[in-house]
Amino acid sequence: MTRPTYVYDLAALATHAAAVRAALPDRVELLYAVKANPDPGMLRTLAATVDGFEAASRGELRHLAAVLPDRRVAAFAGPGKTDADLVAALAADVHRVHVESAAELHRLAALARAAGRTVEVLLRVNLPVATPGAVLVMGGRPSPFGMDPQEAVRLAADPPAGVRIRGVHAHLASGLDAASAAAVAREVTDWAVRQVRAEEVNVGGGMAVDYDRPERRFDWPGYGRLLGEVSDAHPTVRLRIEPGRAVAVYCGSYVTEVIDVKRSQGRWFVIVAGGTHHLRTPAAKGHSQPYAVVPRGGDGPRTDGGPVTVVGQLCTPKDVLAYATDGPAIAVGDVLVFAMAGAYAWNISHRDFLLHEPPEFRAGDPLAVAHDWGR
Repeated sequence: MTRPTYVYDLAALATHAAAVRAALPDRVELLYAVKANPDPGMLRTLAATVDGFEAASRGELRHLAAVLPDRRVAAFAGPGKTDADLVAALAADVHRVHVESAAELHRLAALARAAGRTVEVLLRVNLPVATPGAVLVMGGRPSPFGMDPQEAVRLAADPPAGVRIRGVHAHLASGLDAASAAAVAREVTDWAVRQVRAEEVNVGGGMAVDYDRPERRFDWPGYGRLLGEVSDAHPTVRLRIEPGRAVAVYCGSYVTEVIDVKRSQGRWFVIVAGGTHHLRTPAAKGHSQPYAVVPRGGDGPRTDGGPVTVVGQLCTPKDVLAYATDGPAIAVGDVLVFAMAGAYAWNISHRDFLLHEPPEFRAGDPLAVAHDWGR
């Protein structure tokens, strides 16, 4: 039996990333948040289009250095940075360090002075900005992320030696549509220019991805037009965005085979090789992962098109990949292609639970891989 396989359509990723870049004003920089998916092939593909990469750990810094040794890391972010993390950022000559607190800023400044350096930073600020429609909120209320506005104003007015404060970083929410994301960007930028005389503003990512309706994608042209208005209002300010999921999610698929089909109290259960220890996204977000069925012509048990729950091989009722009220018949030996698995999937999974083998990885067309399954 072929092992479950992640298939990354790198040609589709390149096309999508190019379309995103083309939709944005020239003065807006596009960074890719490595945390969404650090796959080397994806990073090399995106390197041709994005303006830079955002890392959020020492491990990501090391990974970027190994995969793209000639590419300077654009931003180093994340809460709870240790001195070792900050030293690693100095050693990597990161373009901008996103600082989360006054204490972190002073530690970074001391390390920079000891190294005879001046570090360029953005202050991550937790601004009280409304984020209607967000599915995940990181700011605008008590939060471990960033600092209060008044603290940022104080630090910008009197920074310690060893750092140069260039502006503000504010990633307040995820799951925003184009109009809401642009409104947040406008409010953040207006505040940053008015209160800290920012030269640069990073408004984060968080562009909406709809797993229930994959055909509904973020309106990049509309967002680009609205972001252009923000840029035009502040022509001396460099704007940055740093999406991850909205760039990478559509290019990845998780392809696996049906092991068993059975009926329990009126509901069909389809058991596939693998499970949420490979593809954590549906369990983490509480949704059904969209999938397509590639029939293999088996003569074993099959569903009759009624309600179906697709599960994996783990000894827990939480190992659920998808629910469906109806759909095509599914038989033992069929191959399921789970779409939208290009971000926050394998890299967030509890991969050592039960010590199953890991999935395989390859580049290509996921449906072609499914049709050639087992050959």
